[in-house]
Amino acid sequence: MQRKVVTAVDSLIAHPHVSDDDGGVIDQRRALTEADSVFQKCVVQKKAMIPEPPNKEEGDSVVFTPNNPPPSTSILIAQWFFGTTPILTVASGVTTENPEYKDRVFFDSNTLALELRNLRLSDSGIYRLIVTTTAGGTLTGETSLQVEKLSVRLTGPEEPLIEGESSANITSEGNGNIISVQWMKDNSPLSPSNSIIFSPDFRSVSISPVQRSDSGEYQCKYTNPVSSETATYSLIINYGPEDVSIKGLGEVNSGAPVSLSCSANSVPSASFRWMFNGTDTGVTTDTYTIDKTDFTHSGDYDCTAWNNVTNRSATQTHALLVK
Repeated sequence: MQRKVVTAVDSLIAHPHVSDDDGGVIDQRRALTEADSVFQKCVVQKKAMIPEPPNKEEGDSVVFTPNNPPPSTSILIAQWFFGTTPILTVASGVTTENPEYKDRVFFDSNTLALELRNLRLSDSGIYRLIVTTTAGGTLTGETSLQVEKLSVRLTGPEEPLIEGESSANITSEGNGNIISVQWMKDNSPLSPSNSIIFSPDFRSVSISPVQRSDSGEYQCKYTNPVSSETATYSLIINYGPEDVSIKGLGEVNSGAPVSLSCSANSVPSASFRWMFNGTDTGVTTDTYTIDKTDFTHSGDYDCTAWNNVTNRSATQTHALLVK
């Protein structure tokens, strides 16, 4: 059977033009070329399905694995490309890597899978596989990859924090091949203590109970082999009021004006209420003013500071004598 095919081919080459039954001339050489082209398209060129991987982040690794690869014994040359840039070529068991990918790629000759490590943003794009078999066939396939910037974010307590009563948990969230996590507070390293405890994976920190000194900006820095990223979270500790004080004259002559000023150490700022000899004056500012004093203004002036978050209050008394 094979002998007849060879003979027929030889005949076509030797006698490229023959007449058909109607006297027409057939270009048999052209017919042979067209038939061979169809054969090549049908038999030689095959497509390989390479599943598209999910989006990756900087520092991650990815593996491109074609479905149903040919047996490794039938592979003459295997090549992986990033766009038109060669990544590696494997021919007769010898692997040649692009120096730009040194120590970042691994090729499995059995599955034709390509592993790319320590991903960079610039690795986003189209990846192609071209395989030439020992039978002269060609297997091609392509897939795409999207590499996203390394990200980290911090979440913390939503309810107000009260000194000496509340606890705070700050948690970092991010993906990728994270090799180190570093915590800072107000740009200085955050160290563990009796009240500051880190989780085993260092992804979160717990503060219990919180103190006013815990207020500030917390930073968490994620680092991978190719980049780093920092997230911040501001913590506010509410406290007070404390150290209520009244500034003003203690003795004045009748007819002189008097101004009493009340202050308190408080977060958030305290509101104030003034009492005179036990009676509410209706004044709710930090300053109590008398434009013109008389003897009836002699007595005790109480300033009460109140914090609407801690729900705490404190009072200070100031004695005034009008002479």
